[in-house]
Amino acid sequence: MEKKNIVQLVAEACDDKRAENILVLDMKEVSLIADYFLICHGNNERQVQAIARGIKEKMEENEVTLYRLEGFDQARWILVDIGDVVCHVFHKDERGYYNLERLWGDATEIPVLTRQDQ
Repeated sequence: MEKKNIVQLVAEACDDKRAENILVLDMKEVSLIADYFLICHGNNERQVQAIARGIKEKMEENEVTLYRLEGFDQARWILVDIGDVVCHVFHKDERGYYNLERLWGDATEIPVLTRQDQ
């Protein structure tokens, strides 16, 4: 499956669990870590876990390998590693503190279609 299709699947999974402020950054020109970062947040620990679980289930349904899920128990910042796509699921309070959007400000934002846009 193409990376952009994986990004869209991840965005849909996040949107299905009512993740807020879903943002995709094209990291190809600014980092060797991954080609895409998807950043979103939930309003409480249970929602953050539900978003991460939703991503995991969506990847399994589409036979996409999920390499690692970090931070699930604390649910303050869950990192979902899908190879060239890395998803950062933040608790609302942590997202503002770490501000990855500013840290990776040189990256281009990629539009994804979510229910929030419709």
